[in-house]
Amino acid sequence: MATRPQTSSIGYLIFMSRWLQVPLYLGLIVAQAVYVWQFMIELWHLFSDVVLHSGASVTEESIMLAVLGLVDVVMIANLLIMVIIGGYETFVSRIRLDDHPDQPEWLSHVNANVLKTKLAMSIIGISSIHLLRTFIEARTTLQQPNGSDVLLWQTLIHLAFIASAMALAWIDKISHAHPAAPKPAPAGLRDADRAPAPGGRDVASAVDDTVGDLAAVTR
Repeated sequence: MATRPQTSSIGYLIFMSRWLQVPLYLGLIVAQAVYVWQFMIELWHLFSDVVLHSGASVTEESIMLAVLGLVDVVMIANLLIMVIIGGYETFVSRIRLDDHPDQPEWLSHVNANVLKTKLAMSIIGISSIHLLRTFIEARTTLQQPNGSDVLLWQTLIHLAFIASAMALAWIDKISHAHPAAPKPAPAGLRDADRAPAPGGRDVASAVDDTVGDLAAVTR
């Protein structure tokens, strides 16, 4: 029987160092709580401006900008959830939610490439919100010095995010189309798997022959 290779103390220490990332993910949870607080503050401002103050100085454009701000906070919170859960599952330890009814669909097949692609798509969504806000305020932005340059650079940065996400998706597709060759089994294990039963037959055949011989003797 093949023996399990011994792990060196240095290698085991390096492997255990992955737990140093746990405070980082806990810190991201605190950051998510801050975003929840920020969301409630912006929602209260929108509610008070529209309802409590009868919407006297509130325009459709200002409401749209406030709602886009709320959507921006939600998308950043989704990005944090993806980093916290996916990063912990990929780089620290398995969460083991296979039988949980609320398990996210993407968590069952998450890996480093999938996580990077999803993060890139989330960043594109956040960039789209900021670009849309800039376009809504385009009249005011163009009146400022270098306002056209601001619109141009935000558009180019957004296109750069899209190109990066497409490149990550292409790399992930190539890695699935040409998977790495499986590692060969240890020599001792391969020999044990190939070793036939005594007499060139498997164990079940040998047992059947033995039972048949005993039956013949008793007769």
